Amino acid sequence: QVQLVESGGGLVQAGGSLRLSCAASGRTFSVYVMGWFRQAPGKEREFVAAIRGSGSNSYYADSMKGRFTISRDNAKNTVYLQMNSLKPEDTAVYYCAADRDRGWAVSTTAQSYDYWGQGTQVTVSS
Repeated sequence: QVQLVESGGGLVQAGGSLRLSCAASGRTFSVYVMGWFRQAPGKEREFVAAIRGSGSNSYYADSMKGRFTISRDNAKNTVYLQMNSLKPEDTAVYYCAADRDRGWAVSTTAQSYDYWGQGTQVTVSS
């Protein structure tokens, strides 16, 4: 079992930055791919970014490339999402999720992730 707790959301103006954190329980954090997803009102949950258990590789949705950076600190059982150049369309609830890293392709679909945090609201004003 993995418990995930996100933090760092809030209200920011367009062009601003936020850093989200997701703290995980347990001693085996490094065996999990960690992903960030987001869900805006009336929309499906969408993939944002993911990072392998070792931190060796990261993956991004096309619309986030160059603006968002995912990272992890396995010693602290924490994954981060640095978000820069935020746009009003980035407004959503952001969730972190964990999927066992089996060495094959990292999934970008929410259904593949077994554990989820409660989410943190990010609101970008224009």
